[in-house]
Amino acid sequence: MQGITFPGDGRVVLKEFPAPQPGPGEVVVRMRASGMCGSDLHFYRGAVSFGGSADTIQGHEPCGDVHAVGEGVAPDTASVGDRVMIHHYWGCDVCEQCRSGWPQMCDRGNAQTMSITTHGGHAPYAVVPARTLLPLPDGLSYKAGAAIGCGTGTAWGGLMRLGDIGGKTLVVFGQGPVGLSGTMLASALGARVIAVDVNNSRLERARAFGASEVVNSAEVDLSTTIADLAGRRGVELILETSGVAGADALSILGKWGRACFIGLPGEVHFRTEEQYKKQWTIMTSWTMSTIQQRRCAEFVVEHGLPIDDLYTHSWSLDQAAEAYEWFDKQSDGKGVFEF
Repeated sequence: MQGITFPGDGRVVLKEFPAPQPGPGEVVVRMRASGMCGSDLHFYRGAVSFGGSADTIQGHEPCGDVHAVGEGVAPDTASVGDRVMIHHYWGCDVCEQCRSGWPQMCDRGNAQTMSITTHGGHAPYAVVPARTLLPLPDGLSYKAGAAIGCGTGTAWGGLMRLGDIGGKTLVVFGQGPVGLSGTMLASALGARVIAVDVNNSRLERARAFGASEVVNSAEVDLSTTIADLAGRRGVELILETSGVAGADALSILGKWGRACFIGLPGEVHFRTEEQYKKQWTIMTSWTMSTIQQRRCAEFVVEHGLPIDDLYTHSWSLDQAAEAYEWFDKQSDGKGVFEF
């Protein structure tokens, strides 16, 4: 079979790989959809050292059907034909982090990540431990399941870190796929969302996904505009998804405000002497746990949220080079490979 690989110089190479076979405790998933994530671009461009290699199949937003089941996998865990999402990390299964659904934070340092330390979903088939599987609800498409596997799930994870957001004002910085997901989910959770970006077409999409107000921070004075919108109490909550707006985010955060930074690479700086009277809570979030991935999917179904509309482009595997040339421009929405 062919899989997408990144040499790290802004190119895509389709390489031949043997069809995977499941070992004990493993399953082979037939890919139906494999999403393109903004973090792919770090590896595509070679901007960071990510511990993988040019022989690693990319794609960490996989979704599909169980194709084959290895020895020792119980039928109630996985059976051929099951529609499944994949939590794209796994660890030792023994430590506190793994047992609580956070294998990416494995205390023993055994965390494996699809597309980095092991093959990902940009290929017709992928082999993964059966314990990484989560049911794909009948009300969701494979594309929706792929998005929830990272991009949308990352926004959900950040919102869960912020806590009770219902009835509060939340500013979401960045309206790419993760930011749009944050806008959509937060609106459904009862927050008043102010969407911020420098791209008017993305801001138009933010309105469609539930933003109460939109602000182009390249065209107006951000602090003045947000002060007019947020009122006397100031901004209560911030979700920063762009990875470049740390200073802007803190400049508008009000007293007792909470801010969650999920955009990469991201830098956040402040002088305690100047800010300590504001009693801020500053936090980060790393994707989501296995439990929260499932809850995010259930929430999307319960509220009929249009996750599929995050995608503006769909590609076949043999269009991989064209797909990533387009995605590298970051001028449009989300892309997905469909099989």
